[in-house]
Amino acid sequence: MSVNVKDEIASKPRATMLCCECGTPIDGSTGLVMCYDCIKMKVDITEGIPRESNVSFCRDCERFLQPPGQWIRARLESRELLAVCLKRLKGLNKVRLVDASFIWTEPHSRRIKVKITVQGEAMLNTMIQQSFEVEYFVNAMQCPDCAKSYTANTWTATVQIRQKVPHKRTFLYLEQMILKNNAHVNTVSIKEVKDGLDFFYGQKSHAIKMVDFLTSSVPAKYKKSEELVSQDSHTDVSKYKFTYSVEIVPICKDDLVVLPKKIAKSLGNISQFVLCHKISNTVQFLDPTTLQTAELQSNVFWRTPFSSLADSSQLVEFIVLDVEPTGVVKDNRVLSDITVARAVDLGVNDQEYYIKSHLGGILHAGDSAMGYFIANSNYNSDLFDGLKYDYVPDVVLVKKLYPKRVKNKRNWKLKRMAKEHNDIDASKDYNNARAERQEFERAEKDYEMFLQELEEDSDLRHNVNVYRNENEEVSGDDEESDDDAGSEAPGIDVDELLDEIDGLTIGEQNEDIEDEESEDDA
Repeated sequence: MSVNVKDEIASKPRATMLCCECGTPIDGSTGLVMCYDCIKMKVDITEGIPRESNVSFCRDCERFLQPPGQWIRARLESRELLAVCLKRLKGLNKVRLVDASFIWTEPHSRRIKVKITVQGEAMLNTMIQQSFEVEYFVNAMQCPDCAKSYTANTWTATVQIRQKVPHKRTFLYLEQMILKNNAHVNTVSIKEVKDGLDFFYGQKSHAIKMVDFLTSSVPAKYKKSEELVSQDSHTDVSKYKFTYSVEIVPICKDDLVVLPKKIAKSLGNISQFVLCHKISNTVQFLDPTTLQTAELQSNVFWRTPFSSLADSSQLVEFIVLDVEPTGVVKDNRVLSDITVARAVDLGVNDQEYYIKSHLGGILHAGDSAMGYFIANSNYNSDLFDGLKYDYVPDVVLVKKLYPKRVKNKRNWKLKRMAKEHNDIDASKDYNNARAERQEFERAEKDYEMFLQELEEDSDLRHNVNVYRNENEEVSGDDEESDDDAGSEAPGIDVDELLDEIDGLTIGEQNEDIEDEESEDDA
């Protein structure tokens, strides 16, 4: 009868021995003389790991120092702060980290306590797990960036954005794009100037990143200059200040433009007399009499720059008397023969104008529209004087005029980067105060027009974060009055509005966390 060797070995009783400390029977084949509990009490695998440490905290910008020289933002009891605390412990790399968690302390105590659980080899082929607490002392100090802010050299590079136009609508759109993409996150400060904004940076690379964003978002060009700040003759180390001057194309949406003949032929032989209907990284033109469109690249424009013939501040109100579609349709535009008359001429004379327009799909008899009154205008332009009179229409309609909307009664709002205007000081002389008041009113008018464009153009809102205005509640009387004024007035759907959480949207918070994690990994 055959017997299995493995079964015979398994059936034999194992040799046991008593623990040399507590007398508990243990397996003698392992070669150990102590049980697991006695080993945990006698052997300390955390020896060499300090029980006290310190972290540096900037009292001005509220950032923590992550050695050797990186300052990061971290909330109390956050995973970012936990990573900073663990990296401060020497000898932690000799054991395996199992768990780490905060122990609650008073926020103003300047103390942080962390409970850490580790695993390590106490004896030969014997792994044990132990827990211990580490107390961190928070040392309040000042980071180099905050210390530099109290000196004359507060920045290393600056980006100056300019657009030389009488209004700011394109710049307002660019401002919202910067906020949506969080392109201003590394700025030291933002200063408002007459024709734009100045962004100041502590590093040259941050300014270059901002310039790349601007040139990819709007048609613009930039120039670089540098200024020597200091030079050490012993170490041959020089410090410079860098300035990037970014100039945006001086053409905005809804502007009336006369193209140079050479450029018009290169753009598919489009008419020279066109409207600017969109601004992206290119300038997009529309011929309102044929619905032909064309795109002008930024480098082509700056090769032979030109200005607009008229801007939206020169728009005149017209009343639509008759609309007859011609059958030509392109995208959402319908070419139509439209009969219009100036609103101020109704009841005064019978002057009517017969034109072709791209607004035939949204205009009906009795509607109001805004357009350029070419027949009654005098333009100081050589390009306009070179046009044939037969090809110049009397009126160019730009957009439909909706019923007047109640200002400051919107259920949505936008963020701003800088304060748009300073408060008017009554102590200044009358002329200066009057000029500031006129500038304030002009900027408010431009901003209101930009808000109306956001309501009318859904494509324009794709690059803009629109937030829910919880402080503004429209009453029933206001809703009825708005409905009576005209229910077809455009608006923004509630589903498009974002909620603010601590000044950031949920998506922006996630992006900030991912950015901090990528910086930690780097």
